Amino acid sequence: MSTAILESPVATATLHLTQILVPYEDAVRLHRIRDTYDWHQRVWQAFGGRDGAPRDFLIRVDRKEEAYRVLILSRSVPAKPDWCPTDCFGTKEIPDSFFAHPRYRFSLLANPTKKLRVDNADGSRKKNGRRVPLTQREELVAWLQRKAEACGFRINADSLRTIPRGREFFHKDGRSHGTHTAVEFQGELTVTDSKQFRVTVATGIGSAKAFGFGLLVLAPVS
Repeated sequence: MSTAILESPVATATLHLTQILVPYEDAVRLHRIRDTYDWHQRVWQAFGGRDGAPRDFLIRVDRKEEAYRVLILSRSVPAKPDWCPTDCFGTKEIPDSFFAHPRYRFSLLANPTKKLRVDNADGSRKKNGRRVPLTQREELVAWLQRKAEACGFRINADSLRTIPRGREFFHKDGRSHGTHTAVEFQGELTVTDSKQFRVTVATGIGSAKAFGFGLLVLAPVS
């Protein structure tokens, strides 16, 4: 284990889990939340007065029947934003004992990609390639296994499910737009490095974390 991990404040930071439930009609018609960038902006309102500060939270948004469920994992305590109904907002501190289990069931909404080579006109390789989404199960499983090895856990291969969630479109400031390809991973994991695993839980897995990807949802396995 690296000294940097042991000394990192993230490794020992207190984490908070917040759940927000927003009726679908309120989100779309009243608050005009249409895509992942809109959710990104709305959740930032729970951490007001931090202009220019780095993001220290992860989010995940799921459609649950007639409502959206928003999960926020953060190191600082969020405040209920104005757009959130009072009785639909709750925060709890995650005790240290939660991270003492050897195995967990997990769900991870991720944006798995790979970089393709792009050449210049003279045949030389460009510094930055082109990122494309992974779509084949074999590629997705290999991607998650690589991440797990570096993140302090290993996957129970027999338990792993890969569930395509489709493309997530977003528009930013009315000028630019983009897409992410969402895949949900479900299964069981075994912790191999408890310090690194806690850092991983706090900081997330993969890219596009600001857009609702990378948060590990965990339940201990007894």
